[in-house]
Amino acid sequence: QVQLVESGGGSVEAGGSLRLTCIASGLTFDGYSMGWFRQAPGKEREGVSCISWHGRMTYYTDSVKGRFTISRDNAKNTLYLQMNTLKAEDTAMYYCAADRSRYWSACAGDFGYWGEGTQVTVSS
Repeated sequence: QVQLVESGGGSVEAGGSLRLTCIASGLTFDGYSMGWFRQAPGKEREGVSCISWHGRMTYYTDSVKGRFTISRDNAKNTLYLQMNTLKAEDTAMYYCAADRSRYWSACAGDFGYWGEGTQVTVSS
């Protein structure tokens, strides 16, 4: 079955950096667009950043543009999210997800496979 396992979360001070990693198994990784989503307590889940199956197309929500970088290594079935200049408002549970759509839809696709999440806490 499909498994997405996130790691790399933690507690950092504002201005710090973290690198999230998602290792996928049970699916043909290079056939799926992938994404990072986050959900803070009391807030709706939002698409943070998404990347096409070949890595040539990316999407970032406005609040993370210029600070976060999404990438993937299809040979390693791995998705990354480099997060720099972290802010308190970035505090959330971060989830990796795979898009079952056949077409690029940024973070609005059919993300039907999800990991269990990794917590990111940024103190100000």
